[in-house]
Amino acid sequence: MSNAYPSHLSDREWEAIKIYFEVDYSKGGRPFKHTKRELLEAIFYVLRTGCQWHYLPKDFPHWKTAYTYFKKWKDAHLFEKINHHLRKKLRVIMGRNLDPSAAIVDSQSVKTVESGGFQVMMELKRLRDVKGTL
Repeated sequence: MSNAYPSHLSDREWEAIKIYFEVDYSKGGRPFKHTKRELLEAIFYVLRTGCQWHYLPKDFPHWKTAYTYFKKWKDAHLFEKINHHLRKKLRVIMGRNLDPSAAIVDSQSVKTVESGGFQVMMELKRLRDVKGTL
């Protein structure tokens, strides 16, 4: 497979995370036809382009294989573990504590319930039903 896609990992990026893919999350079966790096790059391609799994280009592993590994790794919380590892590594490089002391939440991105929400809608529905039966 060529490194023609922007979603591909550099060798340096792969070296930083490959330890997490040394664990075998499968339960037997055939020998591996594709490397775990190829599978991860197929997953990154889908995430980066937004294409459907079925439309994964032919020079990647079969879409069903890539999707199966995506589900296995997601269910094993592998992506969260990698994110946690990389965050800690970056904080060390930046000379900060391993764990952040504060977090910021942007109020425009946090959805809140409109005043009354569901309860107000149900009250209006109940009033309409009562008026209709009089």
